[in-house]
Amino acid sequence: MKRTLIALMEDNPGVLDRVSSLFRCRNFNIESLTVGHSETQGISRMTLVVDCDNEEQAEQVVKQFRKLIEVTKVVEDVTPDRAVHRELALIKVSATMETRSGVIQLVDIFGAQVIDVAATSMTIEITGTEDKLDAFVNLLRPYGIKELARTGRVAMLRGGNGK
Repeated sequence: MKRTLIALMEDNPGVLDRVSSLFRCRNFNIESLTVGHSETQGISRMTLVVDCDNEEQAEQVVKQFRKLIEVTKVVEDVTPDRAVHRELALIKVSATMETRSGVIQLVDIFGAQVIDVAATSMTIEITGTEDKLDAFVNLLRPYGIKELARTGRVAMLRGGNGK
């Protein structure tokens, strides 16, 4: 069972190391981790997806996370019905003159963007749910993926559920 957590924390050196150590010491597998600036100066926003075996283990993750001094807030119920989840991917795919139009058709269908074109490759940017990105990547595989970078999940509570 995957659990998505959003945490606001002080933007101090070593905080990310303490978070990863906390999860490593308790044998929790981090599926995805994204960290960046928040709307508040000096506060970072972390979206963490952790794989838990059961609800009790998921509650333990939240309790341990809240023990970190730098953590100012943890949102634990970040389910798809309460939040918006997205991921970003950059994909460099082989694209010859013969295959380029097929790649462009997929880009258009998925609402992606070509952000770089070279003689033998194209670099594509796509955002969406993890399922959408997985489907897009699987359709590009026959063309030959040269390089792939995915951000991992970011999440935000819907409308009235946030601040």
